[in-house]
Amino acid sequence: MFFLKKLASILAIACIPAAAQAQVYPAKPIRLVVPYSAGGGADNAARIIAARLTTTLGQTVVIDNRPGGSGMIGAQAVAQAAPDGYTVLYDASAFAVNPALRKMAFDPAKDLMPVSLAVTVPNILVVPPSAPYKTVQEFVDHARKHPGEMTYASYGAGSAAHLIGELLKNQAGIDLLHVPYKGGAPALTDVMGGQVNSYFANAASGMSYVKSGKLRALAVTSAKRMASMPDVPTLAESGFKNFEVLEWNGFFVPKGTSNGVVAKLAKEIQAATMDPETRQKLIGLGVDPIGSSPDVFSKFVQTEMSRWATLVKSNNITVD
Repeated sequence: MFFLKKLASILAIACIPAAAQAQVYPAKPIRLVVPYSAGGGADNAARIIAARLTTTLGQTVVIDNRPGGSGMIGAQAVAQAAPDGYTVLYDASAFAVNPALRKMAFDPAKDLMPVSLAVTVPNILVVPPSAPYKTVQEFVDHARKHPGEMTYASYGAGSAAHLIGELLKNQAGIDLLHVPYKGGAPALTDVMGGQVNSYFANAASGMSYVKSGKLRALAVTSAKRMASMPDVPTLAESGFKNFEVLEWNGFFVPKGTSNGVVAKLAKEIQAATMDPETRQKLIGLGVDPIGSSPDVFSKFVQTEMSRWATLVKSNNITVD
């Protein structure tokens, strides 16, 4: 009799609809995998959002840094995790670039599900303060007069800074030499010192140097001017129509995670990015809080993947 009651109980639990299961989610701490080093831009933003989610979800959201492989190591760990909503990925723009540049042990488009676009951040085309060009057009004209002599820095082959430079080369019809660095800090240092001619700096890391006069900003890659630098024009305003590029961070879960759990996560992430205190902290980092739906984020990721795959192919970009 005890066995039959136990069996009936198990069957009853198994028959609970996915929506009902989502209502009791989460029942234990959530591991948020950040596939980049602690203290970086993605990690800092993830910790701010995780702190808010811990409060609203009633369970601790624990940051698990898994750096390496341009984000692929951490992303693969999440792709192979149980699809129960307790292992979540917080990735960046490299998520959309890696498939076009690198051999991968998993398929991010098939093995991971987009949940919500968390934040975006524009890049700033910066040059040394002593540079002879003060506008994008002057920069382009100078590059045309000195083909192959002008350089642009990046924080690594295949990084957003690298690909944005390639995009400018295409649209402006200029020849710039790519100079990759192991990180954004040394790239900024050499641009300030004049060893490199230009750099598409992440606004979160480069804005303070512009405001202090250590770098000159020629343009931003966002569709609109940044509120914090209203005097700096966009690239579109500078003659390059539809030139909009944003670095971004977003949440993903393993394929097979229930729609109910995905919907609840997305709802809480959206609420977190709308929370005044959380928004203020994120904006203080130099990023724009977004908080999108899964469908909107999915379409955004597909567009990003297609865009960068086309650029990588047309410019014969490699990471060797």
